[in-house]
Amino acid sequence: MLTPGLRRRSYLPRPLELIAATVAGVLYRVRHAGTDHIPKEGGVLLIANHLSYVDPVLLQLACPRPIRFLGYQGLRENWFFDWVFRFSGAIPISRQSPTDGIRQAIKHLKDGEIVAIFPEGHISRTGQLMPIMRGFEVAARKAGVPVLPAFLDGIWGSVFSFADNKYLWKSPRLMPTHVFVQFGALIPPDQAEPRLARKVLLDLGAMAFDERPVLKRHLGRECVRALARRPWHVEVIDRTAERRAVTAAQLLSVAAALSRHLLRTVPEKRVGIVLPPGAGAFIANLAVICAGKIPVNLNFTAGRAALEASMKIGGVATVISADLVRQKVPNFPWPDRTLDLRREIEVMGGKRAILPWLVAAWILPNQWFATLLGLPQVGDRAEAGLLFTSGSSGEPKGVALSHRNILANCSQISSLSILPQSSSLLGCLPLFHSMGFTVTLWYPLIRGCRVVTVPSPLDTRKIVDAIRDEQVTVLLGAPTFIRPILRKAQPSELRSLHLVVTGAEKLPDDLYKAFLETFHIEILQGYGLTETTPASNINQPHPPVTTETAEPQVGKKAGSTGRLLPGMTVRIVSPETGEEVPIGDQGIVWFKGANVFSGYLDDPQKTQAAFRDGWFVTGDLGRLDDEGFLFIEGRMSRFSKIGAEMIPHGTIEQKIAEAFALDQSEGPSIAVMGVPDKIKGEALVLLTTNAFTSDELREKLLGAGLPNLWVPKIIHQVDQIPVLGTGKLDLKRCREVALEAVRD
Repeated sequence: MLTPGLRRRSYLPRPLELIAATVAGVLYRVRHAGTDHIPKEGGVLLIANHLSYVDPVLLQLACPRPIRFLGYQGLRENWFFDWVFRFSGAIPISRQSPTDGIRQAIKHLKDGEIVAIFPEGHISRTGQLMPIMRGFEVAARKAGVPVLPAFLDGIWGSVFSFADNKYLWKSPRLMPTHVFVQFGALIPPDQAEPRLARKVLLDLGAMAFDERPVLKRHLGRECVRALARRPWHVEVIDRTAERRAVTAAQLLSVAAALSRHLLRTVPEKRVGIVLPPGAGAFIANLAVICAGKIPVNLNFTAGRAALEASMKIGGVATVISADLVRQKVPNFPWPDRTLDLRREIEVMGGKRAILPWLVAAWILPNQWFATLLGLPQVGDRAEAGLLFTSGSSGEPKGVALSHRNILANCSQISSLSILPQSSSLLGCLPLFHSMGFTVTLWYPLIRGCRVVTVPSPLDTRKIVDAIRDEQVTVLLGAPTFIRPILRKAQPSELRSLHLVVTGAEKLPDDLYKAFLETFHIEILQGYGLTETTPASNINQPHPPVTTETAEPQVGKKAGSTGRLLPGMTVRIVSPETGEEVPIGDQGIVWFKGANVFSGYLDDPQKTQAAFRDGWFVTGDLGRLDDEGFLFIEGRMSRFSKIGAEMIPHGTIEQKIAEAFALDQSEGPSIAVMGVPDKIKGEALVLLTTNAFTSDELREKLLGAGLPNLWVPKIIHQVDQIPVLGTGKLDLKRCREVALEAVRD
């Protein structure tokens, strides 16, 4: 904040500068880093992302030198903004004659000033970094000055951002908004161009996001505080058997009492949980983390060997489940200490033990309740949950997710407008799936979305009934789980749905088109991995155009998995050279961000293989376009290299399904796998539940435009294509079947 005697910090008159700095200091807590990159004198063109009307004020608070801003001329039609332009010395720029504004900017740059421009051209109405417009590089080159990149984080959701699809008339935050401004290294004028600017801004955005205070907090404490603030709110509607509505106070009180019981009776650090989505699973996970332990939701659909390996890796000796689940999963390697959730609640004292906590949930301030449970303030990088992955292609790997990882992904999702507090979310994904674990468990507990639970994503009729009866607004799932809805639902039954998002596998075009035609609902594709907690990218609806002069913004793009979530950055790298490829070219996707895990549990070798220079190597092939949309082409493990050409299994499967008009509503009926071949290195094997001949297959695929090299030479008919509980192909088992077919 400016005080008398200090040198000028802006171009406002001194009295107005003092007033503005004082008001901004009350409303915002601005921290910054990288100011050593700002030259002490001389012209500099500053570029920054644009999230709100107060971005110029926040940048000026962080910058030690005065900044002259370029602003949209149309704002001057409002008396307040006209007043701001006149007193701040801002440079107006219009769409009709942008060269006039650029010419003025060049003059001020040559005079040795810092001139700032928001290269997105307008405030982002999606919360994501929008396309970088051309023009800023012209000013830098003609003035002969370097470009200073900067990124503002934390402002989305405040009164002056477009959160909740409106700029103003939102409930103001009672506490000051924490904002972090990250300045980057200077870009020479001859290197300034939109593609580089986008990459640099994403990198700075990840650095700024990593400074959010919430990321250091404890996941359990955040959930407890959130529930204690809304004790009357119906948190979960459990439709496992009979419909049961569970309020936040009920959920919190049972979990609190159970956590004290677990603290006394379970010595191990990690506790296994084998429960379907429902109130019981919510209670068990919250109780475990409130007991200072780590929940391990085990994939009860995996094979016995994989489960035994997972429990050994995690050191799991105690499992919380239910007698009914044990009856339905007889081949599970149940440990001696397997606890029935309902029975444990009775053993700990039942209602008598729960009642004091229920009263506390109603009368105590949320901070006091969390302190009463002994929950620490800081969780940060400590392990908060353990999931297992790669059971589809190899031995399971323990993905240790930290408090920071989960809180980061929840904050990233909350930074968009797609899952507001008013959402009613269908929770049918298993909690051993990362999407179910983060997005339908922890996110609603923190954010306050209502969750309607159905025990299985395969029970399509129950899912449709739940959507209809409970007026569910958001449905998440893999395409495998969404497809059967086409056959079993009537359009009137899905009338309440506002958003359908798929991930885990590529969204087939036929499913997208059929769902849109039948239900008038557009399926939006997202992307993520267990190692990214999981969400990294998402398409979202185009934001509304609020005024006649506002330009339309794009939130989604067909065939893509969307733009990066805030706080993430990406590289597309050649698998052969390890060098970054140009925009539009295909390569391996590398990620950085606070939601990216730090390593596999007790496996330094696999951890080392998963990272390069601090970047997480996803193993997926993808490409970026100029607007920041990511297109996933497939997994490296789902490619075969034949005749020096990388051949995508998924593309071949899609073409076969289209050519033969296959109905895969009950699950996949084809899978293409690669097996070793002495002559060409690899050969393609088609596993199918259908009776295809080689001639039919060749004719269809060549007719669809595929090269001869892409046609599987070996066809092996099976009764069923192996899949995992998540609906994905069981790649490990599919490969085994393909190898057996070759040997036979």
